[in-house]
Amino acid sequence: MGPADLRKIVSVLPRTVDPNLLVGLDTGDDGAVVRVAPDLAVIQTLDFFMPIVDDPFDFGRIAAANSLSDVYAMGGAPISALAILGLPLSKLGPEVGARILAGGAAVCEEAGIQIVGGHSIDDAEPKFGLSVTGTVHPDQIWRNSTAEEGDLLVLTKPLGLGTVTTGIKKGVVDAVTTAAVIGVMATLNKGAAKAARQVGIRAATDVTGFALLGHAIEMADGAGLGLELDVGSLPVLDAAWETLRQGIAPGATRRNLEHFESRVSWGPGVTEVQRQIVGDPQTSGGLLLAVSADKASDLIQALEANGTPAAAIVGRLTRDPQIRIHSG
Repeated sequence: MGPADLRKIVSVLPRTVDPNLLVGLDTGDDGAVVRVAPDLAVIQTLDFFMPIVDDPFDFGRIAAANSLSDVYAMGGAPISALAILGLPLSKLGPEVGARILAGGAAVCEEAGIQIVGGHSIDDAEPKFGLSVTGTVHPDQIWRNSTAEEGDLLVLTKPLGLGTVTTGIKKGVVDAVTTAAVIGVMATLNKGAAKAARQVGIRAATDVTGFALLGHAIEMADGAGLGLELDVGSLPVLDAAWETLRQGIAPGATRRNLEHFESRVSWGPGVTEVQRQIVGDPQTSGGLLLAVSADKASDLIQALEANGTPAAAIVGRLTRDPQIRIHSG
């Protein structure tokens, strides 16, 4: 499903005026936030998808990390999760479902929470995810729309997950690379959020299906700013260059690039493969953080100290409303 499809679908939902609804649908943020007390707000988020790897346990780990990411992207701490599981029982059996849940539970344990319930159905295709509840102080919410002119954009996981996982499905990625990529996707954004809180940031989101391009534009639009991305500075999985050179890309890459094409000015040095990396949909991707230029080096150091898979300045937000992608 592309960005245009999603916006058309959710456009029918009513917009309720409620002073306690601190973050809702208007900015396409990562979760909803409702104030329940002067010093306490609740974050609600839900995410699930079909398997992108064969091993049920690893599928559960990735899906759980992906679901938890939205709470971290809002500046909150998860407190509990409900599981959503669809399984073709006649084909796979309950043992596969148990392994999926075990993988999800293992990642939730890393996050310091439990899966406390949920719902399952007999479905034609396996699906798994979590509805996560988190908490945050109402004055400390991170939004995707509060960046300021001159802020630098920092990314905390490498790109290329979409093309490499497609390559895994096609059987062209070796076992060592597969394990490494699964490790990246199953890594919580907990450490990245901790580092960002220590240093102080202005805006945040996580990079998922709309790719770096889509989520960065969403951040710029929310703040009424323009955007520059430097493809030469992007952290990218080594295997992603090879799969893209083989012509392996998920269909969402094309949809992402087509949706934003009319708005983007591509620099003369940007190659077709680099365009595809910018439009590559991520599963359980990293946080994209907007930070003032004077704090950027401190943020990079804090991210590295917290062991994030990447810590790279990839662009900046500009007064010029254009979306410019350049190389170097």
